[in-house]
Amino acid sequence: MTAKIHPTAIVAEGVDLDSDVSIGAYTLIGPRVEIGSGTSIGPHSVVENNTRVGRGCSIGVGCVLGGDPQDRKYKGEETWLEIGDNTELREYTTVNRGSAARRKTSIGRDCLLMTYVHVAHDCVLDDGVIIANGVQLAGHIHIGAHAYIGGLTPVHQFVRIGAHAFIGGGSRLPQDVPPFTRAAGNPLKLYGINMLGLTRAGFAEETRASLSHAYRLLFNSKMRRAEAVEVLSRDLSDVPEVRELIDFVVGSERGVLA
Repeated sequence: MTAKIHPTAIVAEGVDLDSDVSIGAYTLIGPRVEIGSGTSIGPHSVVENNTRVGRGCSIGVGCVLGGDPQDRKYKGEETWLEIGDNTELREYTTVNRGSAARRKTSIGRDCLLMTYVHVAHDCVLDDGVIIANGVQLAGHIHIGAHAYIGGLTPVHQFVRIGAHAFIGGGSRLPQDVPPFTRAAGNPLKLYGINMLGLTRAGFAEETRASLSHAYRLLFNSKMRRAEAVEVLSRDLSDVPEVRELIDFVVGSERGVLA
């Protein structure tokens, strides 16, 4: 099937439209854009340039994708935005291209970004991330697979959010949030392991128990964190999820919540 382009849409020369792409009314598609099969782009949207959108994606009304990074150090370098297959961006979402630092902003497969979300330059969103209405991501943020961020939450630049983490709505994130945990509030606090999310995701009971034990040692015991890391590395390093939690905490540059 050929692409379905509304007569009022404007598509630049050389744009690579795969089969069965749908482009809505008054939408603008700029140069050096690739759009995969089965993707729909709603009316009044703009895909500015240097953007690759995967297959089966849904881009809502009024989205602006591939705009220049909002970074005063940006001097017009060639940078890109990449969006994976089967990802949905709801109304008025904005996503900037990368800057010279990474040259790419990346959103993975099967993600859902709800209304009025902003994703700044050089962010990396792994597969299955869900971001609720009005979340604002500053530059250079990395969000692990299947993490969830509640609505109206600002996230500071360079923050990392681990896989399967859950962030309550209306929070403020100035520091890293470890994988598999729950966090909420302003100031932000940790509230244990994300048991409901891990259960729904099919994690084994033994894995959840190991993560709970690791969390208690790292965040709820009288041990110094370095000591807790040493104990866990010795006793539970064979559990991949515990190893992931340890590595995240040890490798944090912005600091992990207590």
